[in-house]
Amino acid sequence: MQTPSPTSPAAPVASGAGPLVRLAGIEKAFDHGAGQFHVLRRITLDIAAGEFVSIMGPSGAGKSTLLHLLGLQDHEWTGDYRLAGHGIRTLDAAARGRLRNEHIGFVFQNYHLLDDLTVAENLEVPLAYRDMKRPEREARVAATLDRFALAARAKLYPRQLSGGQQQLVGIARALVSEPRLLLADEPTGNLHSEQAAEIMQLFRTIHAQGTTIVQVTHSEVNAHCGSRIVRLRDGWVESDEPTTAVIQPGPFLNGEPRGTEVREAQGVGSLRRAGLHLRAPCTAATVGP
Repeated sequence: MQTPSPTSPAAPVASGAGPLVRLAGIEKAFDHGAGQFHVLRRITLDIAAGEFVSIMGPSGAGKSTLLHLLGLQDHEWTGDYRLAGHGIRTLDAAARGRLRNEHIGFVFQNYHLLDDLTVAENLEVPLAYRDMKRPEREARVAATLDRFALAARAKLYPRQLSGGQQQLVGIARALVSEPRLLLADEPTGNLHSEQAAEIMQLFRTIHAQGTTIVQVTHSEVNAHCGSRIVRLRDGWVESDEPTTAVIQPGPFLNGEPRGTEVREAQGVGSLRRAGLHLRAPCTAATVGP
């Protein structure tokens, strides 16, 4: 049997044979004076396909470090990480990049849109890293613009959009390549409360449609929009428990959005009219002071 080379992803586990994400004994440390400062300590987690996991903890707990590691943006760690059955430890940068482009989408707190590109052009950027011909890329972008009620804003630039609209574009860009795993770092951190509620309801919809989501958040309410909360402290997993959220179901969970209404809608504020968010905000059954 030929051993996989470091330039090729390790042989994946057969579908259904294991979790989408498996971390075992993950540790990360920085040199600090004569010793080391540990950022992650013996992290062992399984995340099944279709879960919505929120990572919480105080500043310095290791939340963003763990998210970057999950996103294959950090390779200076020890332990075992498998994504969709692929062993990550022995992969070189090019192989990690291919696996990241195939399986992972990112949503950032500061949006990270390219200012000199239109909304449609921003959505096309992730597809440029795929072996995809231009007509296929354009069709994928058009379908995603429709899906997220952004068709009317396709030719606008990020500076012409509100913060909520920019984050909506960021989410659409993250999902245009149809990743299996969506990673979000404080996705509502720069939004006012109404926009934040809209975005979290959109996450609920995306999750209900089958996308696995892992978000870092300081918000208990946002965390309870998911199905599970992993709390970190000083780099250790302090707790890992299902949420006790009370969610009002909405009709969009039972079917696809209505195409014409979505196509005519504009921006985050009109998503309810498009049938994208017809639920009450996520509320936690028990939220501390």
